[in-house]
Amino acid sequence: MKKAIFTLAIGNNPMYQAAIMAIHHYAKRVNADVIVSETLHYPINIESPLFNANPAWAEKLYIGELLKTYDRVLYVDADLLIHPKARDVFAHYPQLDTVYMLNEGAHVDRSREKQLIEQELGEIDWPQECNLPTYYNVGAILISNQCPLFNFLSLQKLQSICNKVNFYEQTLFNYELFKNNINHQTLGKNFNRMDMFGSTDYLDADFIHYAGKGYAKNNRRRDIQFMRDFEILYKGIFDEGQICELKSQAWQDYLGKIHKKYPLPNTLLTSLCKLSVPH
Repeated sequence: MKKAIFTLAIGNNPMYQAAIMAIHHYAKRVNADVIVSETLHYPINIESPLFNANPAWAEKLYIGELLKTYDRVLYVDADLLIHPKARDVFAHYPQLDTVYMLNEGAHVDRSREKQLIEQELGEIDWPQECNLPTYYNVGAILISNQCPLFNFLSLQKLQSICNKVNFYEQTLFNYELFKNNINHQTLGKNFNRMDMFGSTDYLDADFIHYAGKGYAKNNRRRDIQFMRDFEILYKGIFDEGQICELKSQAWQDYLGKIHKKYPLPNTLLTSLCKLSVPH
C-alpha cells in the first residue's frame, strides 16, 4: 500500500523546516513518502475578506491529486510537530472508506461557521454532538483513495466562499463531507493536540499542533515555543548544530517582529525580550 505524508511550507520559516525534519523521521518509521508543497498550485483571489483568510489554505486541494497516486495520504499543517515516538496513525485508523480528523466542534462552538456557509451554499443535515455542530479541524487529515471527499471539492467552490466564510477551506470541507454523507470518524486528540486541550503533558502527544498561539503567551512567540519543544523532543536524534541554527533563526525572526511593532530602540527591545521571553 502506497502512503504519503503531505504538508505545505510556503516561505523560509525555521518552524516549517523543523516540522519537515520531524515528518521525514516519522515517514521512515511508517514507510511513507513525504510530499512538501513549497509553491501555490491553486490561485485563489482573497479580496476584502470578512475574516482572516490565507490563499495557501486552498493548497489542501492537492490532497485530491495525491490520492490518484497514493492509497492513503496523511496531511499535516507545517505548524504541527510529530513526536519522535508517535504511533503509526495509518495502522491506528485502518478504515479505507473513511476520512479521519479531529472534531474540534466538540470543544469549540462552530455554529457561526455552519451558519455562514449554509447562507452561501444552502442548508444541509449537519450532524451534532452534545448539541454542538460536528466540525472537523483540517490541520491533520488521514484519508484514503476509497473515500470520495475530494471528488466534491474544487477551487471554484473555495473561491465562491473564501471572502465570506470563516476558515473557508476547513468549513467547506466539513460542509461537503456532511452534504454527501461521506464516512467520517474523529481522530483522538493525541493525533492533533492543540492548546484548547491545555498544556499539561502536551509534549507526550503523537502530533502536537501549534495552531493560533500554540502553547505560547501569544502568536508572535509561537515559533519560539515550537523550536524549544523541537529541541527537547529531538535532542540526540538530529544534529545539535542544525537545531541550534534553526532556533537562532526563529529568535531573530521574532526580534524582527518586535522591532517593527514597538517605537523603542532595538537594543533595548532585544534586552527586554531576552529577559522576558523563554527561548
